[in-house]
Amino acid sequence: MAINQHSLLRQWHMLRMVPRAPAKITARELRDRLQRAEFDVHERSVQRDLNELAQVFPLCVDTRDKPFGWSWQRDAASFDLPGLSTPEALTLALVEQHLRHVLPPATLDDLQPHFQSAARALSAPQGPAPSRSWLDKIRTVQPMQPLLAPDMDPVCQRTVYEALMQERQLALRYRKQDAAEPSTYPVVHPLAIVQRGPLMYLVCLFADYADVRTIALHRVVAAEMLYEPARKSPTFDIDDYIAQGQMGVVTGAPIELDAVFSAVAGKHLYETPLSAQQTLTALPDGRLRLVASVPSTKALLWWLLGFGDGVEVRGPAELRAQMRATIDNMAQAYRAA
Repeated sequence: MAINQHSLLRQWHMLRMVPRAPAKITARELRDRLQRAEFDVHERSVQRDLNELAQVFPLCVDTRDKPFGWSWQRDAASFDLPGLSTPEALTLALVEQHLRHVLPPATLDDLQPHFQSAARALSAPQGPAPSRSWLDKIRTVQPMQPLLAPDMDPVCQRTVYEALMQERQLALRYRKQDAAEPSTYPVVHPLAIVQRGPLMYLVCLFADYADVRTIALHRVVAAEMLYEPARKSPTFDIDDYIAQGQMGVVTGAPIELDAVFSAVAGKHLYETPLSAQQTLTALPDGRLRLVASVPSTKALLWWLLGFGDGVEVRGPAELRAQMRATIDNMAQAYRAA
């Protein structure tokens, strides 16, 4: 009985993976998608299932070219088993909005029919009005000036993501910032993908080097997935890498920041600490003194400068000197105007 249930579940997934004509999918492509969904099945079994299902469902096969392609008939009724509940539809709609750039391309392809079903469920006239309008009632706002995402080659992005998922090497053509011509990296070992604001970054190793590097995906102008397995870094952990401040561009060893904020500028640090190792002390004049252990990054400098006269950096001395030099340069520029 368990075998019959498993076969039924597999065929149900197959029916959802078959596109509507004129698009089509081969038995081998279906087998690959089923295997990614953790169904251990052979191509011949998929072919047999398709022939059986075509006796019951409005499926058609294009035999003009090999391999044959399967489709739902263009005018076939929508196949949704079971129908999506409102919470499921809302979840899928949010996934499509916010995780589109971090999902593997193959997974995103497999989810397209589900995204379409979610859109239909939320737009159905008989659906509950509060649920249908939920997506018009929530937004995600960045705590900084929003920037538009740069154009990214979708073919290059797909190739990089596939190589990361399959743990295979890459050959890349990469245009560095302000470079006239792209550089060639014949061997790149992908380790992770990180999204920082509107930008996507590939964390990787180059050739035989041991140091972990980061490159912006939108600057990749050509990508080829190689057959050789990618090398791993035995000490690499993506969460440790981020916690060390690497994505904020590290400029030195971790520091102990000592800064005094105005009450208005610093009160948010009570609820959203800068670090797990921080102390926030109210001073007699109403200002707040912050002492925190943080990575030394360019992002930290930019963050502090964003408070204008709402913060005074007291230490370390090197950071205070950086703040003073930047402020002096700004003052000189405005006096010149």
